[in-house]
Amino acid sequence: MIERLVAYSVHRRWIVLAAALLVTVAGALTAAHLFRINTDVERLITSDVPWRQDEIQFEKAFPQRSNLLVAVLDARTPEQADEAANRLTEALSKHKNLLPVVYRPDGGPFFDKNGLLLMSQKELDQTTERLIQQQGLLGPLAADPSLRGIMQALGLGAQGVKSGQAKAEDLVEPVGQMKATFDKVLKGEQARMSWQLLLAGGKAEVGDLRRFVIAQPVLDYDELQPGARATELIRDTARGLGLTAENGVRVRLTGQVAVADDEFATLSDDALLNNSVTVGAIVLFLWLALRSASLVVAVLITTFAGLIVTAALGLLMVGELNPISVAFAALFVGLGIDFGIQFAVRYRADRFAQPDLALAIRSAARGVGWSLTLAAVSLLAGFFSFLPTDFRGVSELGLIAGVGMIVAYLFSLTLLPALIAVMRPRGEKEEVGTARLASVDHWILAHRKLVLVLTGLVTVAGLPFLYKLPFDSNPMHLRSAKVESVATYLDLTKDPKTSPNTIDVVVPSRDAVTPMVKELTALPSVSGVIDIDTFVPPDQDQKLATIEDAAQVLGPVLSPPRVAPPPSDREVVAAIRTAVTALRGIAGTGETPAQKTLQGFTETLERLAAAEPAFREAAAAATVPDLKALLTRLRALLSPEKITLENLPAQIRSDWIAADGRARIEVQPKGNSNDNNVLRRFAKEVLSVAPHATGAPVATTRSSHTILGAFIEAGLLALVSIFIILSVALRRPWDVAMALGPLVLATLWTLEALYVIGMPLNFANIIAMPLMLAVGVAFHIYYVIAWRAGVADMLASSLTRAIFFSALTTGTAFGSLVLSSHPGTASMGKLLALSLFFTLVAAFFIVPAFLGPPPKTAREKTGPAGAAARRDPLIPEPAEVVPATSQRLV
Repeated sequence: MIERLVAYSVHRRWIVLAAALLVTVAGALTAAHLFRINTDVERLITSDVPWRQDEIQFEKAFPQRSNLLVAVLDARTPEQADEAANRLTEALSKHKNLLPVVYRPDGGPFFDKNGLLLMSQKELDQTTERLIQQQGLLGPLAADPSLRGIMQALGLGAQGVKSGQAKAEDLVEPVGQMKATFDKVLKGEQARMSWQLLLAGGKAEVGDLRRFVIAQPVLDYDELQPGARATELIRDTARGLGLTAENGVRVRLTGQVAVADDEFATLSDDALLNNSVTVGAIVLFLWLALRSASLVVAVLITTFAGLIVTAALGLLMVGELNPISVAFAALFVGLGIDFGIQFAVRYRADRFAQPDLALAIRSAARGVGWSLTLAAVSLLAGFFSFLPTDFRGVSELGLIAGVGMIVAYLFSLTLLPALIAVMRPRGEKEEVGTARLASVDHWILAHRKLVLVLTGLVTVAGLPFLYKLPFDSNPMHLRSAKVESVATYLDLTKDPKTSPNTIDVVVPSRDAVTPMVKELTALPSVSGVIDIDTFVPPDQDQKLATIEDAAQVLGPVLSPPRVAPPPSDREVVAAIRTAVTALRGIAGTGETPAQKTLQGFTETLERLAAAEPAFREAAAAATVPDLKALLTRLRALLSPEKITLENLPAQIRSDWIAADGRARIEVQPKGNSNDNNVLRRFAKEVLSVAPHATGAPVATTRSSHTILGAFIEAGLLALVSIFIILSVALRRPWDVAMALGPLVLATLWTLEALYVIGMPLNFANIIAMPLMLAVGVAFHIYYVIAWRAGVADMLASSLTRAIFFSALTTGTAFGSLVLSSHPGTASMGKLLALSLFFTLVAAFFIVPAFLGPPPKTAREKTGPAGAAARRDPLIPEPAEVVPATSQRLV
């Protein structure tokens, strides 16, 4: 039947070409019309999985917590960070069409008023005590919030040192900050002094200088980067507001949306390089295999026409591609071109023995038709084995790739023969094969036991490595740490308070929060929790009393009955000179470090007093505005109101209490949450008390089980189905074992080699395993069929040439991924290269050793002993391929 199909395609070549052109054009139009990639990675796992159901339920209860863009702002001072975050939030809130939700999780009017009330009692006591101690500084500043008032406060501080009420060392920190600020002003540089840092003793943690703005954008999943427009809007807005590194503010974007977009951008950035290398290398290897421009063009046309038709069929079946199923293109090119090479190389071998073009094509169909059919059916079964799994991304890939194998098979037996018949490549001048490798064949057969024993020893010796081979389930390790979103994400994971790797626990009501919090905080891997009681503290009465006591002392200080009017420049100069005199009085001869610091500051003040008025105006601008803002904020903090769920801002309330009354608890990890062991332990402990918890650590842990389970399920199903197919087709269990056994060995060697080179399995490279299993099945089937046909010198045959160059083209189609700057994709390319190497080793050396000499009955058909050494045993005798009726095909 196959031979008749090929013969018809040659005889009716123009009809076949017209039909193929029509189908390809229709496929191109269909694919162009339906083409869509849904980049929503949450769709890659079927929603029926229990942990995905938990995620879906959480997203329904708290929809504002998913698909977020997080702007991380780092500034030189806390005041500058607050100001930048407020300005960015206000500006972005005007773009409701693209950013319907924009808010600050760490600031705003609510926190400005109730910041003290939200502290723990211990922190509150320390803060109020420190403020009361500084009332001597705050009082003069509140009465005269100007550069003049600052100088007067310094003078009062100097008097306190002189009278013994304070020490010179107490002035070192504020004097040092002012000197640094005024020195910049005198140099004409931008300067801004932080009063918050000054009151805190000059020490600033990273968190003091960092603020966050969170946005929930409108996403377009038809685009490769769904959040690209929102991301660009935020970046443009930040630049327009002057929030740049040159102005002391760094704005970085991270969050689920930014990380996913940057990942796809990284992949697309390498697409041109990968495709160029792939196409160039494939053309080169096709030329080396076929040595004919006509055959190369015919195989390429057949392959890419089949690719277009497969794309159309795939989109018709699944509606839209996903980030994994889009890899069907590389699969089709890598595997589909194998059919073309097998047919074309066999055609070349037959053309040498049979100069007649049509008869050589028909002979090639007779020679490889059965093995191609068996390989195509096995590949189809292998890919369709993924359909029942919960890993939707790969199941859709399996569906499209499986149908693609049918297309590749049919095109290789119809379009390719028709193209060869039309292009009429020249005949072959010499046999196709590598006769020099016959000696290797003979050595393998002569030393079969040695080869098999060494194979067994190597395999068994590496088995312990399989138990130690790690599986890296952390998706962040598959992404480039060089891109902004990932680098920022990793930066945030260093601090448990800002780590994105938190877990969300939902309880039935607010009353259930406290018991659950007690259980969670008792877990060793938990550093802390945040819940509704964090914002509506249960111990407010005691805190309000503490704040009221502080307000009685500080209220009159911060709100004096009279505030001095703005000073003139002459008054400022006078105040500076008075401060200089007072400070010199305590600086003495500058013997101690504190005295030296005070002396240096007086020199700076003298230069400021002698400078042009513009410099003093700049000095005032660098110190006074943030002073006034600080005084205003302190007044607000000292007059909070009792917080209730009713007067809590809607944005905060909806973040912790769902519309149906359920409450959310956010659990923070202890330690480096980017460490796999930390994440696994954290997720395991939290799930032990809250089985329906969700969040990145839970998804990472549970998805690894789902995905590994999917591959194990699909692998077993593929082996069973391929075993059944081969058993029915080959009818001899030994032949089936010879086709599958070396393939299993190659897989084991690949996994063992991963451990040796220190590369773990991960979500990206594990996808390579079924791809190379598919390739290996085809190669080993070709060899078993040839062996049954009586081929003795396997390596010297044209079949090995076809397999070798097919492997090179397949390896190029997949292996170019190594060049990707995306770590996950690059690891897939490395695993593919390793797997291909061991697959070829198994095919070229282990399979012949397992098989041994071809069956006696088959050898007798090939002629007298030694004939195989003189000619390629895959080439039929001329008498076999010159039936009289075939002359009509020319």
